Amino acid sequence: MLSSMKNMFKVDDLRNKIAFTVFMILLYRLGSHVPVPGIDVSTLQTLKDNASQSGALEFLRLFSGGAITQFAVFALGVMPYITSSIIMQILAVVIPKLEQWQQQGAVGQRKITQWTRYLTVAIAIMQSTGLTFLFKNGGQGFAGGNPLGDVDLFGGNYNWSRVLIVVISLTAGTALIMWMGELVTQRGIGNGMSLLIFASVVSQLPANFGAVRAESGLIAMILVGLMFTGVLVAIVFVEQGQRRIPVQFAKRQVGRRQYGGQNTYIPLKVNASGVIPIIFANSMLYLPVMISTVLPGNQLNADGSGGNWANDVQDFIDDNFRGGSGALYLTVYGLFIIGFAYFYAAIQFDPHKQADQIRKQGGFIPGIRPGPQTERYLSRILNRITLPGALFISFVALVPAFVLGRTLDSDAGVQLGFFGTSILIAVGVALETMKQIDSQLMMRNYEGFLKS
Repeated sequence: MLSSMKNMFKVDDLRNKIAFTVFMILLYRLGSHVPVPGIDVSTLQTLKDNASQSGALEFLRLFSGGAITQFAVFALGVMPYITSSIIMQILAVVIPKLEQWQQQGAVGQRKITQWTRYLTVAIAIMQSTGLTFLFKNGGQGFAGGNPLGDVDLFGGNYNWSRVLIVVISLTAGTALIMWMGELVTQRGIGNGMSLLIFASVVSQLPANFGAVRAESGLIAMILVGLMFTGVLVAIVFVEQGQRRIPVQFAKRQVGRRQYGGQNTYIPLKVNASGVIPIIFANSMLYLPVMISTVLPGNQLNADGSGGNWANDVQDFIDDNFRGGSGALYLTVYGLFIIGFAYFYAAIQFDPHKQADQIRKQGGFIPGIRPGPQTERYLSRILNRITLPGALFISFVALVPAFVLGRTLDSDAGVQLGFFGTSILIAVGVALETMKQIDSQLMMRNYEGFLKS
């Protein structure tokens, strides 16, 4: 490993790319601590304290690297870009024009990227406006309470000029993050947006372990560290796992030259969807919490009477969905993850298109006839390999949330409830980045990180 790291810095071009990537990550982390103008900075500590009691806010803090609790210019983090990218991938299945762009190569990809940017800005405007609405007068007026905590970030001076400043600042911060991510992809090493997510996730781990030690003691922190290591090893093992479907191509004679005849394979990853199902599931479970804040509930009397149906709905959501560790929450969470894993795998790998492409190229799967039989075979393999991957990522997301939420103190349990998701993201990004560095080293005849 040490020799591989030494080789990594011997190549001038690779060394400059790594230095540029590190510099952009440092700028991103700096922007996560610069508060938005127009807010009452003295209330930020109360916001941080309330974050440990809200599963929804804790998820937002995970992907923003803590910027949401600082109400920084990068408070929205990479979530608007992730959301817009997922929406574009889904729309490409139902909109023929987007599907046509996908088949045009680099030209079509540039068009899709441009529309992804537009959609990212639109989502950032909606989310930033929603945040200012939730923090209006410390959440007063919401019968069910504010899911982001009863914090008045505007110091009692909620007006349109301040709202406009906050919305513009948060939207501009999202656009800047998107630009930084694309710069890292072009001039740095690895996927820019993935590395920014990696930086956000990893930056929260020391504080989470510190919270465990402060609230539950050193022994609890060591036990959580052992659990962390076990989950890490399991994730690396599964992330590297794949099913290789052999494909043979018939020989063709063109003039005096003979083409084809080679053997290859189609790699199907066990966890082809990565962390996307977890993001989908969290977004779906965060939706009822947001809806409950705008239900027309009545003001309760001192003895708890006087409510209506909206108060009952808000109480049900508060009891089962706000904390992030209830039995109903975890059950629905796991079912959503498994369902979205199948859904996203079907979007990423289309057996019909794959079978048609193999047939057009003169290839076939040994023992399987080209055409409909190949399609059915690929569909069966995809369904079988998606199941263990879906069960695994649901295990990674649910078990830490259940165990830590029930055994640790409430604050530390909520903060570490997403640590399985954190490891899954960190491992996936680290492996992909190492593969890119490894390929750069192998091109220059240096020994790489990954050994076969």
